[in-house]
Amino acid sequence: MALEQNFKTLDVRDHLAATQMRGRNITFLDDFSRDQLDALFQAARQLEPFMRTGLDLLRGKVLYTLFFQPSTRTRCSHEDAMLRLGGSVITESDPLHNSSAAKNESLYDSLRVTSEYADVIVMRHPDDREALGALAELEGHVSPVISGGYGHVTHPTQGLLDCYTCWRAFGDLSRVTVAIATPDLSRARSGQSFALALAAMGAKIIYTGTSELRTPAVVRDKLVRMGAQFEEHFDLSESQNKELYIERSVDLIYLPGCSVKKDDPNREDFVKTMANYYLGMETLQEIRQKTGKVVGVHHSLPRNPGEFDFGIDNTEHQLYFRAIGFSVAIRMALLCAVVGVN
Repeated sequence: MALEQNFKTLDVRDHLAATQMRGRNITFLDDFSRDQLDALFQAARQLEPFMRTGLDLLRGKVLYTLFFQPSTRTRCSHEDAMLRLGGSVITESDPLHNSSAAKNESLYDSLRVTSEYADVIVMRHPDDREALGALAELEGHVSPVISGGYGHVTHPTQGLLDCYTCWRAFGDLSRVTVAIATPDLSRARSGQSFALALAAMGAKIIYTGTSELRTPAVVRDKLVRMGAQFEEHFDLSESQNKELYIERSVDLIYLPGCSVKKDDPNREDFVKTMANYYLGMETLQEIRQKTGKVVGVHHSLPRNPGEFDFGIDNTEHQLYFRAIGFSVAIRMALLCAVVGVN
């Protein structure tokens, strides 16, 4: 093997620059190539040792978190990441009561104002059309905005975390098959963002859901344009889903979780249908016996009883709590990539 001219010590700034994310809004993950996502993941891995001790890559920079919907993991991990990078945080977790949104200020005006305070914004909003529309109008006039979840269709930071966790667990994702299983693919924004990231990295995607609540057209169209390897299965029973996992030799089963709130009149129907997607230890053991694979189980959290066997928590299959351990590193990398590090 010959020495290369560019052989040198590692520098996280090289990977951050290669993402080409500086100054960009983060909305849908098909906006980025495999090489760009790989560069982000390489940067995150270099930042993992500093998740607790911190380093001053973004000293003097300010993050504003604007969350119109409840959040624990997404908001707190971004805030933690910015603080670990030496930056500062302004947080608004209830803007409809605590900000000028309560006075009927438009989202356009809110973002334009808060951009004067912050170098980067992480926003969660219940209406994807309103959020994306405001950002289109504001392009070039506000600080970069990272989506912490818009409507039911996109949650790119969750998709990046899930894909990064998968990348750390399995390595080359072009050799990995992931099943995304839920009764409601239409509102599974974490699963859909994960799918876009997986597609960019060359993984194979197996959807299993209900024919009445399919993947949103905007996401499906993106997968088609990407040339993604994906297939869709509908209205399978629990035993049929198990056979699907075995036949397709899946490496990971991803459960996007229940997006139907407690007071939603459709929640009872969702819970009943969820039984067909229940994942128990017996299924994982049978898959291992027939394929030799220790299949990973991932969930976007928060979880609900009846989605899967909570006994998986303390087994080698569990990835959902392990992913939390990676969340600060990938969000440190994302903030550095978007804000820029000199």
